Amino acid sequence: MTSTLEVMDLDPAEFGFRRRAWVPVPPERLYEIISDVSLIGLWSPSASEVAYDDGAGPKPGAWFSGHNRRGEREWVSRSQVLAARPGAEFSFVVGGLDDGIVRWRWTMHVDGDGSVVTQEWQLLRMDPVLGTTRHDVEALRNDMETSVESTLVSLARWLH
Repeated sequence: MTSTLEVMDLDPAEFGFRRRAWVPVPPERLYEIISDVSLIGLWSPSASEVAYDDGAGPKPGAWFSGHNRRGEREWVSRSQVLAARPGAEFSFVVGGLDDGIVRWRWTMHVDGDGSVVTQEWQLLRMDPVLGTTRHDVEALRNDMETSVESTLVSLARWLH
């Protein structure tokens, strides 16, 4: 059996992935949609009620909160914008830039009459909130992969 100490010694770089999809809008419009975090609930199966703090928007350093669910668990997370480059990238760190746990990154580039959008998920550090065994962390990553695949399909359908 794996102990919590052993899990804390895992390399977070092992726990990441990226998925791509083609969508029928140009990168500039796609960026506007993705960086408006209040829209994420329209396509994400696991996030809802996402909103920037009062007066904040898609700018590096800005904070936002969202309601999340995974299986029977529900929680509110705080995230901070890492990069906000219109038409190119929108990324944020769950838990904040200084001590965050997960980086979410959306990149986009023109492809024909639309864009290729890439969504990435990467653990930045190990934390007991992620689970107590390697299996727990792998299951989390696998659940996030499924969620991202569903999100990208839903986003592409929503944009049609």
